[in-house]
Amino acid sequence: MPRTMSVADSTVIAAPPAQVYEQLSDPTAMGRWSPENRGATVRGERRATYVGMVFEGRNKRGAVSWTTRCTVTAADPGERFAFRVHAIGVRRPRLPGPIATWEYRFEAVDGGTRVTETWTDDRRSWPDFVANAFDRVATGGKTFAQFQRGNIRTTLKRLKAAVEEDNARGAA
Repeated sequence: MPRTMSVADSTVIAAPPAQVYEQLSDPTAMGRWSPENRGATVRGERRATYVGMVFEGRNKRGAVSWTTRCTVTAADPGERFAFRVHAIGVRRPRLPGPIATWEYRFEAVDGGTRVTETWTDDRRSWPDFVANAFDRVATGGKTFAQFQRGNIRTTLKRLKAAVEEDNARGAA
């Protein structure tokens, strides 16, 4: 069975695109929303997100922890943020190779910003049967596309709640 190579979902957040972008484009804050990510460390100079910024993400699924090396590929304030995951390892991302790309698009709509999160499987050289078998072991029985659908839904729900709660506190 051929793999689903990309999945996406969207939500509307009651905040302007620039504000939502500012929150999501900080790799060190992703752990606030993601069910797997536990934050990140930016390599090199720490300043506003820029194309070429490299960071190492700390992740955990159940009892398993791992680290990834990622490079920002799009940093358009209020419009688009994306990064590719290109190395993985237990304590340090020592195993290089194309893993995944994550993208966030921001669109002004009535009531705020539509945020669309997309995961793309970059393991194109893996035969489908190998990737599907690996995925089912790594996720407890699902393909990565099925698994990431749930992660995206959870991330967007948590992001919406956090941004709208921060805004409500600021207005009070």
